[in-house]
Amino acid sequence: MPPELEHRVTCALDDLLAARGLTLTQLSTLVGVSVVNLSVLKNDRAKAIRFSTLTAICDVLDCQVGDLLTVRPPEP
Repeated sequence: MPPELEHRVTCALDDLLAARGLTLTQLSTLVGVSVVNLSVLKNDRAKAIRFSTLTAICDVLDCQVGDLLTVRPPEP
């Protein structure tokens, strides 16, 4: 994918946090990742994520990767 194209991956972190009654700050502490990095992910601005971070988030939120990340269909 050329770097000038925006990715279509979206993150449902807000919904998962709300469903579990957690804040981003609490998740940050539990996962061991900065609030800033989680905020970038939550706001769909992340360009990459480490598998170890993804695994830790899914472990804490008791979810699967597909619950956290989805791919939007391409715009026509």
